[in-house]
Amino acid sequence: MRKAIVFFILGVALFSCANEQTSSTKQNVKIQVGVFNGHGGAETCKWEAVEAVKLDKDMEVRMITSADISGGILEKLDAIIIPGGGGSRQYLNLGAENQKRIIEFIKKGNGALGICAGAYLFSNTPEYACMGITNACAIDIEHDNRGHGIAKFTLNEAGRKLFPELAQRDTCYVMYYEGPVFDIEKAEGIQTFATMESDVHEEGNAPKNMTNNRPFFIANELGKGRVFSSIAHPEATPGMHWMIPRIIRWTLRKKDLGTYSKNAVRPDVFNKEILFSKEMLRQESAYYKTFLYGTAEEKIKALDWLQSHNSWSCKRWVQGLLYDKSAKVRARAAQYIAGIEYTGYLPDLENAYVNEQDKETKAIMKEALEFLQGL
Repeated sequence: MRKAIVFFILGVALFSCANEQTSSTKQNVKIQVGVFNGHGGAETCKWEAVEAVKLDKDMEVRMITSADISGGILEKLDAIIIPGGGGSRQYLNLGAENQKRIIEFIKKGNGALGICAGAYLFSNTPEYACMGITNACAIDIEHDNRGHGIAKFTLNEAGRKLFPELAQRDTCYVMYYEGPVFDIEKAEGIQTFATMESDVHEEGNAPKNMTNNRPFFIANELGKGRVFSSIAHPEATPGMHWMIPRIIRWTLRKKDLGTYSKNAVRPDVFNKEILFSKEMLRQESAYYKTFLYGTAEEKIKALDWLQSHNSWSCKRWVQGLLYDKSAKVRARAAQYIAGIEYTGYLPDLENAYVNEQDKETKAIMKEALEFLQGL
């Protein structure tokens, strides 16, 4: 009898320990996020979405292809991001069967975020290749190339709850690049978090008063899951990248919104609207040749201008400047990369720092490294 009691107590103890281990394991499992790496996605948009998710220490992120989706990768994910680029091209790259897989994935209780072109893809727009998983309808598509720049937006009560870091601000600023103009007046089941206040019409003969007073961040339920559509590019805005993992948490109904470092949360980086005019576009383009043929002073001046205007193109030019023959240019390139939070270039910056012989430049590179590592 005593032996039976001992074995019983031992069994209960082992069962209890196993339960605690299982519970602990579940608590420590990270949120799994996939960024669609399709032919229609812009390379910088993919990179920036991935790097933005990495700001959340409770998340793991990977690139996924159409082959991965058809091969069952969604079973291992909690959320999917469709990045900026071309919505219709991503539609074609996915194919009808993979689109169905994504829809079922969301309906089961998972999350989805569409950024710019991804928001186009999620929309329900007549005569446009889209998935129809949100009732928002894109309008004025013929003027899609209307322009880009730092746009202003305002949060409503729901937006302030989602982004309490911005709750005390009357107006916020984020990168906009030819995102969809949505009409949701007759749409059902859509929740709005923010309104775009900027009137973007610098390019493509776009009409005035088309983008302002339009929804900027919207979301809807789909089965047991949630879909979030961002017309803007927080992942391409210094100081605002953290909004991407925050949105992912919301799509997964996480009560814990997550906290991000002071290096990451910097809404004061841009405090005014900067919409690229044709003259500004010409200036930006001219600076490419400056980096090829200009003096060190000219290159530094170019970097100053490009960073202050949040240049879209310079992100792909600055990497090699870490290895410029001028120590001053190398130092300014390191500051630029840290300033725009381009963690994708961390390996370059780390190696440039190791190889740097100029003491002053090495100190600047170290400071840039520490900033990025503290995101």
